[in-house]
Amino acid sequence: MRIIRGRYQRRQIVAPNNLPVRPTTDMAKESLFNILENYMDFEETTALDLFSGTGNISYELVSRGCPKVVAVDQDNGCVRFIRETANKLEMNELMVVRSDVFRFLAKHQMKYDLIFADPPYDCEHYSELIRLIFDNNLLTEEGMFVLEHDKYVHFEDHPHFMEQRHYGKVNFSFFAQTFEEDSM
Repeated sequence: MRIIRGRYQRRQIVAPNNLPVRPTTDMAKESLFNILENYMDFEETTALDLFSGTGNISYELVSRGCPKVVAVDQDNGCVRFIRETANKLEMNELMVVRSDVFRFLAKHQMKYDLIFADPPYDCEHYSELIRLIFDNNLLTEEGMFVLEHDKYVHFEDHPHFMEQRHYGKVNFSFFAQTFEEDSM
């Protein structure tokens, strides 16, 4: 995986093969960030990266100037890898939390401008994840939640749903705290 833009641009990051992850592809990540940069100034964006895995999205956010990024994963190996990589690259803006995402969200109270989640594609609790984010009011007023998921899952009926985008096998659904119907 590589960091696409920002102060760590073109940096290659090689994760150990034994991590239980499916990193977002570089093509999908680049497409995602092309969309996001039209909605937010990363230098003023606080972000939460759920099911962080290798930290791929977190590194990109820090590289683009986010002043605070919180990465949450329950796997010891993933958490250790993200911490080691953040320390090696001197990413002081990145805080890593080892926790079950659902427990973390149930107790967490900080608001974020951007929340990204990449749960395992066989996750059966997408609705619970979305509910915890919106019921606990974890997004700022102009905040956005992006959920990566497989092609068989759809959220068009959710009241905060904005749009779904497809990039190969990767699907992103965008949700907002508040939005205009034709905003995307």
